[in-house]
Amino acid sequence: MGSQYQQNSGHLRLVEQRQTASVLLRGQSVPQIDLRPVTAPCPAVPAAGGNFAQTLHSAIEASGLSLDRIRTELAQQGVRVSVTTLSYWRRGRSQPERAASVRAVGLLEELLGLETTALSSLLGPPRPRGRWVAQQAPDSLPVSAVWPEEQQVAEVFEELDAPPISELERLSVHDSYYVSARRQGQLLRTRQVVRATVPEVTRCLVVHQADANAAGCPEITAVRHARLGRVRRRPGIGLLVAELLLDRPLGLGDAAVFEYEVELPPSEPTQLYGRKFAVPVREFVLQVHFDPAALPAHCERYERDGGDDQDRVRERLWIGASASVHALVTDQQPGQTGIRWEWD
Repeated sequence: MGSQYQQNSGHLRLVEQRQTASVLLRGQSVPQIDLRPVTAPCPAVPAAGGNFAQTLHSAIEASGLSLDRIRTELAQQGVRVSVTTLSYWRRGRSQPERAASVRAVGLLEELLGLETTALSSLLGPPRPRGRWVAQQAPDSLPVSAVWPEEQQVAEVFEELDAPPISELERLSVHDSYYVSARRQGQLLRTRQVVRATVPEVTRCLVVHQADANAAGCPEITAVRHARLGRVRRRPGIGLLVAELLLDRPLGLGDAAVFEYEVELPPSEPTQLYGRKFAVPVREFVLQVHFDPAALPAHCERYERDGGDDQDRVRERLWIGASASVHALVTDQQPGQTGIRWEWD
């Protein structure tokens, strides 16, 4: 469970690197490199009816360019897009919406040898808006920086009329993640301590996503000190968004503690668990419990900034006699923290 970033790579075959007309970048004239594969000079565009993801996927395949090389070329033009985001675009798990992302689409058309607007004309409408968007906390991250599947998550939030995330201050989050003897993520137990920053807070939303190779969505099987409200699933991306109704309405400054369990769908051997944070948390504790019959060879803690697929912190962890490892973070900032491991 959590995010497993996979990078699609291809063999780069260039027959020439010639300078073309300059492009204006931050007030300077920067030479643009024209990259062309040894295959046809212009990749075939899918027949009419193809969507953005299908068109982009076909163009990337025809170009022979790896996602990492595409990311590098975009960065040289002043647009930063991660390999993970590019992968999600081509698989239809998300689509460009922010200004920088839309600019990247125009550069992709040129880089991949497509007609002008061949990709941009296929972009759908912008993501929905709601109370949870309009009243973000000053130090919080937008959904686009936390979840690459921005469009689908935003649609679910709007459908559930998600309350502003700033209504609850997260004092403590404790995750216990259990890995079976088959090396699969099996169960997640979560305990949260929250405090209301406004009067009459009655609910909150929790979001969980299965591993990319899992079949199905996570399911909440038990809730304590709250009750399960509405649940929405997006099986195509293994997404679960659930509404937890607190035991009682919270007044300004009131605290609450709730716990719940998440059963995880079958998957290939799990290699990490990470939690994404849209707002600061005073204390985050993560424990990963392994079956004694299947212990990994190596474990490490990692931290990432929001929307980034590069580690900011990496620290070796030792597996104790209890066949578990843990990480403790105080003053957790928006971004991602998790534990990853290698089996053999």
